[in-house]
Amino acid sequence: MELRKVPGPSALGGGWRRFFDLLWLIAVNKFKVTYVGAALGYVWTLIRPLMLFAVLLFVFTQIFKISGGVTHYPVLLLFGVMLFSFFQEATTKAVTSFVAEEGIVRKMQFPRLAIPMAWVLTSLFTLVINLGVVFVFILAYGVGPYWTWLLLPALLLPLLVLTTAVSALLSALYVRYRDVNIIWSVAVQALFYATPVLYVLDQLDQQYRWIILLNPLTPIFLAAREWIIDPAAPGPVDSAGGVAHLVGSLIVFVAVCVVSIWVFAREAPRMAEEL
Repeated sequence: MELRKVPGPSALGGGWRRFFDLLWLIAVNKFKVTYVGAALGYVWTLIRPLMLFAVLLFVFTQIFKISGGVTHYPVLLLFGVMLFSFFQEATTKAVTSFVAEEGIVRKMQFPRLAIPMAWVLTSLFTLVINLGVVFVFILAYGVGPYWTWLLLPALLLPLLVLTTAVSALLSALYVRYRDVNIIWSVAVQALFYATPVLYVLDQLDQQYRWIILLNPLTPIFLAAREWIIDPAAPGPVDSAGGVAHLVGSLIVFVAVCVVSIWVFAREAPRMAEEL
């Protein structure tokens, strides 16, 4: 009798319906476990980025005075901090997600991608709630409303895609290489300063702009400034000095997504063995 090779669990094994049902179940459960049992509950998710915002606002307006000439700098900084906090929180928690769920991964066959994506979705829940509070701050500051606020989903979609790709890539690599968590904790801090959150692109010398423009997050944050905070501000194309200068960030964006898909599809069937 000829032996037939049985494939191991895959990234989306079992179909899309099963994947999304499982993803929603895990994400909702993680959100409840993380915040419902805490004394202040959800408030903690808002306190952390607000504290960071307060510190950065003081440092960069009172000490370094980098806010000069930037329209509505406080709310621009607040909005940027919230967006980057989503990216940082989701990717950081997703790194160790398979090891944290080792018992389930070893014993059950299910769509592996649901594990890291659950943290992305949980962080997205937090972001959506936080943005509601942020827009209250924005309106109270005297900004808007603008019709371009309707473009918010178009702003969040590429951020969500990139966050998912990075989360899946890091979580798959961490199963085999445990140094990934330490490396990423340092890299994500460097990425924060390489993203126009604390500053606008116009304030940088021309010789440094090309480095920031390689960051796939940069066009997203440039668009956020124009669409949400200041419609008169230069958009991604104008800030970069032409479409050609944004090609690098687009290539990096696509490359991260492609590499993530390839690595995750390769590692998914053997994760239980590596744990």
